[in-house]
Amino acid sequence: MKDTALTKKLISWYQVHKRDLPWRGTSDPYKIWVSEIILQQTRIEQGRDYFLRFVKFFPDVFSLANASRDEVMKQWQGLGYYSRANNMHETAKTLVKEYRGKFPENAVELIKLKGIGPYTAAAVASIAFDKPAAVVDGNVIRVLSRLFGIEKAYDRPEGKQAIHKKANKLIDQNAPGTYNQAIMDFGAMICVPKNPLCHKCPIKEDCFAFRKEKVDLLPVASKPAQKKNRYLNYLVLILKTGKDDYTFMKLRTENDIWKNLHDFPLLETKSPVSFKTLLRKGLTADILGKTSFRYIESHMPLKHQLTHRTLYASFHVVHIHQTNQYLNRHFKKVKISAIDQLALPRLIDRFVENFFSPNNS
Repeated sequence: MKDTALTKKLISWYQVHKRDLPWRGTSDPYKIWVSEIILQQTRIEQGRDYFLRFVKFFPDVFSLANASRDEVMKQWQGLGYYSRANNMHETAKTLVKEYRGKFPENAVELIKLKGIGPYTAAAVASIAFDKPAAVVDGNVIRVLSRLFGIEKAYDRPEGKQAIHKKANKLIDQNAPGTYNQAIMDFGAMICVPKNPLCHKCPIKEDCFAFRKEKVDLLPVASKPAQKKNRYLNYLVLILKTGKDDYTFMKLRTENDIWKNLHDFPLLETKSPVSFKTLLRKGLTADILGKTSFRYIESHMPLKHQLTHRTLYASFHVVHIHQTNQYLNRHFKKVKISAIDQLALPRLIDRFVENFFSPNNS
């Protein structure tokens, strides 16, 4: 079947079966951009609610640009991959300052903005501005690899080139946004990773993988990166002053996980250790200094899965009677009742919700 016929079949399928999503039916580039960034590394069920909250809080690029970093990170809390929120904030500022709040209309210009890669640029250009830029995400890679029998690894140069070539051939020049949404929905609803619904597929007779019984073998990926474990030991310092209870937290500014979010004083080790071991090895010396303290309890490690890392976080609760120079210089003194006003990684938020809840006080 010719590429144009395949395109028409995909669009016809989409017009009947397309998902009802809150960012559909709009040509507003801001909302399309926000939805695409949120849906990177996020399931659509979770992304829908975050999108609605985010655009309610920041209804346009100007409100996002004028917001504080903490406000943006707080609205993003729980979504993970926090560099996405940082990049969105920076890009919003750039759009207001250099583009008068208007988005460039083509993918070549859009891709110059921070945090906008080829996929997002193509999505915004095609859906908002009807520019014929083909999107290539995980769904599209899977559909095209199976449909055309692309057996080269999609994350290697040759495989990427083959997939992008087919994507650009299939795109409907007159309705690029509709086509892009059609093939993404098709991959998400029919040509799914495991147990695809081939019996419902309108193009199965033209599908290489279906004819050759290779559906389970495509797409092909190179060897996945090995996952690593990280062991995080948090000191939850509680200072009781009689009037208010305080703890100490730090804004993460290094180029690591959770940049621009807050966490407790952290000691990272190569393996799980107890609070007693942290003391014995002198790892707490800077944080506790000569401050008198009383060890209260340690909480079993919380496991938190990232793409290429597994985190194991232990929380050691310690009552201190005064602060010291190191704490005052490196950490923020925070009222325990105000912790929820800070942007926290989900892992820290889980502990805070449990330990500092009214029922546990």
